[in-house]
Amino acid sequence: MSLAYAPAARLLDRFLEDRLVSRIWNRDPGAWGAAAGTADERSIRTRLGWLDVAETMKPGVPRAVALAKGITSERFEAVYLLGMGGSSLCAEVLRMVCGIAKGHPDLYVLDTTDERTITNAAERLDPTRTLFLVASKSGGTVEVASLERCFWSRISASEGSAAGRYFVAITDPNTALQALAESKRYREVFLNPADIGGRFSALSLFGLVPCALIGADPEELLAAGAAMADGCRQENVENPGLLLGAFIGAATLEGRDKLTLALPPSLASLGLWIEQLVAESTGKHGKGALPVVDEPLGRPDEYGSDRAFVAISTDRDAPDEDRLAALEAAGHPVLRLSTRIDGLGAEFFRWEFATAVAGAALGINPFDEPNVSEAKEKTKALLTAFASTGSLPTGTPIASADGIDAFSPTITGKSPAGVVRAALDSLRPRDYVAFLSYLPAASDVEVKIGEIREGIRTKHHVASTFGVGPRYLHSTGQYHKGGPNTVLAFVVTNDDETQTEIPGAGYTFSTLKQAQALGDAETLAAHGRRVVRLHLNSGTTVSGLETVFADALR
Repeated sequence: MSLAYAPAARLLDRFLEDRLVSRIWNRDPGAWGAAAGTADERSIRTRLGWLDVAETMKPGVPRAVALAKGITSERFEAVYLLGMGGSSLCAEVLRMVCGIAKGHPDLYVLDTTDERTITNAAERLDPTRTLFLVASKSGGTVEVASLERCFWSRISASEGSAAGRYFVAITDPNTALQALAESKRYREVFLNPADIGGRFSALSLFGLVPCALIGADPEELLAAGAAMADGCRQENVENPGLLLGAFIGAATLEGRDKLTLALPPSLASLGLWIEQLVAESTGKHGKGALPVVDEPLGRPDEYGSDRAFVAISTDRDAPDEDRLAALEAAGHPVLRLSTRIDGLGAEFFRWEFATAVAGAALGINPFDEPNVSEAKEKTKALLTAFASTGSLPTGTPIASADGIDAFSPTITGKSPAGVVRAALDSLRPRDYVAFLSYLPAASDVEVKIGEIREGIRTKHHVASTFGVGPRYLHSTGQYHKGGPNTVLAFVVTNDDETQTEIPGAGYTFSTLKQAQALGDAETLAAHGRRVVRLHLNSGTTVSGLETVFADALR
């Protein structure tokens, strides 16, 4: 791998002269511009445990393997992982890339508050053959706590005092989740080092335990990460994490802040993990690199000058090289990486180190998330209002037609299509469109919105992203609010067919999800972002949304 992109090559030379690699490994907060005694310095010093994860996690591997052997010997058929963001995305990648080994339980990642998804999961589970993996670094994540209450109620009703043997927790020491798990006599409680941030936790217990449960080899995952970590210690141009980080940082500084990932089918799911890591780490103080994933490669004339491409090839498959060559010939920077499917741990560490390097390039602290709590506070306020009035303040639509209501504090139109057209017409070079979907996470939704995204790229030559709520709140949500003010956000909501109570909460999952959508829309607007909420009334499907955008794009 070499840096043909001149700005990246220059930045790499500067990093080598400044001995950035040594400063990172020596845990010097000054590498990211943090002055002594500041909040940034304290934050950085307490979040660098991922650097030594290959050594510190070794003792956890035998416990993870022993748990997996016990589960398989007892013929468990399913593992439901209740987690959000860094506590769940790595497991999702492992499942999709490695598959489920024979004799091991299937893994279902529940990082949602969606009624239909939770109802379907509850209906298909066999209480005596299902393990619940409750994963939360903070131990207080509202989605995880709500899901735990829901499924604990079901399992305890079936299994009584033995319910705890069907639950395992992964959390930091001294959290509310640790106390809860111990009081309920969970089967296992795994305590992760507190100095490993959630999005940098792929090679920690948050990744190793699910890895073992699906029958993959956590020791192999960790060994691949260790090998990459050794490579990332090099203070020279062969350092793979330094090269990637210099490319991301230089491209962002040059205005090419839409980091477009070209991934082969075997690694398609890795994009979601990279998206969370890079967007949440760099999208702050009006700066940042925005990963663009799940977007088919297009012709050079479909892209603006804000794109930089990273292509990853594996020992099994590769992205479309003809398209990449055409993009490169047209002047778009393209970085080509290669990896092995059985070396997934190496890719996790490479991107973590590269993200730290990109943060240094941008002069930001890549380990905090200053804007994430804002939407949480808005959600809490809305739920408080719901407790008093019995309803959420959804507002009055500015336009309605064919089962779709449009809401926006700044954009107007006589119909939902008119509102969308006016919003799209506001796009300028280097802007991007974010689809923030609170619809059920179904394949038809992603396909339909994917087609809309391609139409927007063809006509307006801007990037777009697709986030499933509330998962994106723990991922790209930081970038949308803290990064450059270039986003046009379409928040998509719908009416739920069921109302599932969250035990002890005083509201349903449907109410929680709607409060999260409304809270984030309000937070985006408070940051001066362009926001349109499109609500699909009962009986209206995503096809109706497609019709609205087709009309707006004519």
